[in-house]
Amino acid sequence: MTLLNTTLKWLLQRRVPRIEAMMARPGEMQQGVFQQLISKGRHTHWGRQHQYDSIRSVRDFQERVPVSSYEDLFPYIERTMKGEQKLLWPSRIHWFSKSSGTTNARSKFIPISQESLDESHFKGGKDMMALYIANRPESKAFEGKGLSIGGSLHENPYSPHGFAGDVSAVVMKNLPSWAQYIRTPPIDVALMDKWEAKIDRMAEVTSRENVTSILGVPTWALVLLEKVLALTGKQSILEVWPNFEVFIHGAVAFQPYRELFANEVFPSAGINYLEIYNASEGFFAIQDDLKRVGEMLLMLDYGIFYEFVPIEDADKPFPKALTIEEVELNKNYALIISTNGGLWRYRIGDTVRFTSRYPFRLRVSGRTKHFINAFGEEVIIENAETAITRACEATGATVSDYTAGPVYMGSGTNGCHEWIIEFSSEPDNFATFCTTLDQTLRQVNSDYDAKRYNDMVLQAPIVHPVPRGTFYEWMKTRGKLGGQHKVPRLSNSREYLDDILGRLTTLS
Repeated sequence: MTLLNTTLKWLLQRRVPRIEAMMARPGEMQQGVFQQLISKGRHTHWGRQHQYDSIRSVRDFQERVPVSSYEDLFPYIERTMKGEQKLLWPSRIHWFSKSSGTTNARSKFIPISQESLDESHFKGGKDMMALYIANRPESKAFEGKGLSIGGSLHENPYSPHGFAGDVSAVVMKNLPSWAQYIRTPPIDVALMDKWEAKIDRMAEVTSRENVTSILGVPTWALVLLEKVLALTGKQSILEVWPNFEVFIHGAVAFQPYRELFANEVFPSAGINYLEIYNASEGFFAIQDDLKRVGEMLLMLDYGIFYEFVPIEDADKPFPKALTIEEVELNKNYALIISTNGGLWRYRIGDTVRFTSRYPFRLRVSGRTKHFINAFGEEVIIENAETAITRACEATGATVSDYTAGPVYMGSGTNGCHEWIIEFSSEPDNFATFCTTLDQTLRQVNSDYDAKRYNDMVLQAPIVHPVPRGTFYEWMKTRGKLGGQHKVPRLSNSREYLDDILGRLTTLS
């Protein structure tokens, strides 16, 4: 075992007592974060507007400050991008994370302060590996390189000062030299602008490295790994990287990809999988127990104050908002955050469901605006992921991408859901796949089941299998290639369905 591997593991293990203290005192940790944020927020334009000087409690905060959407905060963000400072956060901000989101094609620019880099993104990256080492003390992950799949950086579109780009690119650009040393590809390749050229170059560089871990979005990781295999002529990626140990994934649900990765991508029982929940706005949660698949520990000392709003109140400006110690298990909450980057009571758009208290673990259950509810069925992403997974299990299939939306009622015809699914392994019986998909949705969603009763409102879903590469080409035509862009899973309109099906019809 190399000295570097031993040293880094020792340093990371020293972080675990702090994490354990956070787990033991969640309310105290969050109260401390809240007080620090309010104290610093007093010195901003936003803080003066909302009288932060007289805020003494969380209840004061919730009564005085409305929940904000991106559109609400954008005038302040735009002025910051043009050079004004201390509008939302007191320290200087010249980094902005660019995100298209999944329900809105317009770019969003999230301000990133030095505090959010140091206390959230960097801290989360270190704790991610500390928790992995705690689960796998025999790890040799640092004897090789960590492959990270990131985005690109551009100049601030509003000003010659500062930069904007995918959060992974912002983080990579600011990493210390020791962290750059243990990752691949080099920063000049990682931040290349042209996605397809970058993937080719990444495959060329990383295929010659001793890669022991990958950090990335499953969909884009698959694209890169296919390039590596094509370049090397190998049948398995483990022939290229025999010492590979752990795939760290986030941004999209891993459930539909789990069998594909376990059986085809990394066909070895010795490969580990670690889930994280991070975003442009901050680093939120880490899987602390590898046996608890899909569950992540909410990190409460990263300079982010959390509130949780019952899903039925998600769109209200002053909803009933719960603190960490007030949440209940197995209920869907819209996630509201106040951060050390100047986002105040920001509606991030995700929904979460807690699976344990003390410590507080959660699952990402969906998006507040990423659902199908054209008929009162309220199908969320978590429902869809469960249905896809069971349909795959029943038919030996693996799914690489999918999207779904409604077919509206017509004159004398009932509605239904329509799915476009790209398989990496075809189902052995397509009819069984479709039936299992529908039956599972009925089992996990009582509203959907009620609408499906005797086909009275909803008929059985329509499912279109499409050729491999369909979603990649579709994202390419939309200018959405790259790690920060995700295929929209569910939509309450036919925008994505009609676009994809129209392109397929034109090609045929």
